[in-house]
Amino acid sequence: MNESQIALGIDLGGTKIEIIAIDPNGNELIRRRVATPQGDYRATLASIGELVNGVENQLGVRGSIGIGTPGALSLMTGRLKNSNSICLNDQPLKHDLEALLQREIRIANDANCFALSEAMDGAAVGGKIVFGVILGTGVGGGVVIDRQVLTGANAIAGEWGHNPLPLPQSCDLPLPACYCGRMGCIETYLSGPGAARDYLATTGETLDPPAIFAKANENDQQCQATLQRYEERLARALAQIINILDPDVIVLGGGMSNIGRIYDNVPSLWVRYVFSDQVTTKLVRNLHGDSSGVRGAAWLWR
Repeated sequence: MNESQIALGIDLGGTKIEIIAIDPNGNELIRRRVATPQGDYRATLASIGELVNGVENQLGVRGSIGIGTPGALSLMTGRLKNSNSICLNDQPLKHDLEALLQREIRIANDANCFALSEAMDGAAVGGKIVFGVILGTGVGGGVVIDRQVLTGANAIAGEWGHNPLPLPQSCDLPLPACYCGRMGCIETYLSGPGAARDYLATTGETLDPPAIFAKANENDQQCQATLQRYEERLARALAQIINILDPDVIVLGGGMSNIGRIYDNVPSLWVRYVFSDQVTTKLVRNLHGDSSGVRGAAWLWR
């Protein structure tokens, strides 16, 4: 294979850096991962360089490089912004990596990479407009149109997690504080920690989301009620996306996407809030799981 046929994808996470190589059909050729150097920008650059060199030496070819990162590149400064890996913020990540790796690279937000992966060869194949949702320790989103990532004028397209939860109800009050400095962000309700916070607020007890799911399946009434509130909030939040973007497919990722019942329950709830006589948008679970972000990074060149 020549250089144009091999695509390398890198997922630059807070705890790990993962790399894969795929062929033009999306077949995985190799995968490696290392721990992310904590709080050390220069060491992070070096780790990426070592991963790329190692993979390319093994394959015997150079490839295109796409990188998924928390945050996004500022269109004003070219530096990274909004990353929860703080050492990356305000750094010229793209410039420095291009100098290190001696080629052009493409960088996108990790939620955008997730959405692209699922649109290219995942659960959202065939969707003209795809909204990808990460429901994990945070809440993120990405938009893909005709298999192209939508970046937006401010490089924040799809960042729905830091909008207010629509149509707050009495059970949503008081509005919880978000780390971004505002109150009542979607992320404070629909992230994994948000679900745990809701359970604590209503029961006075601490349970993590997997335990809430398990006990709900055993007909624990408090856990059932927590999931019902979660589904209602998710329905309102996604209905707002449907009203604005009108996607063909909404695909979910992250730990909270493993709640199997939401794929039936949420669409039955969002019809109350969507401004249409029918809702044909599909809500689906991701196909590629934890691999989706790194695969989407590789697809940035396709």
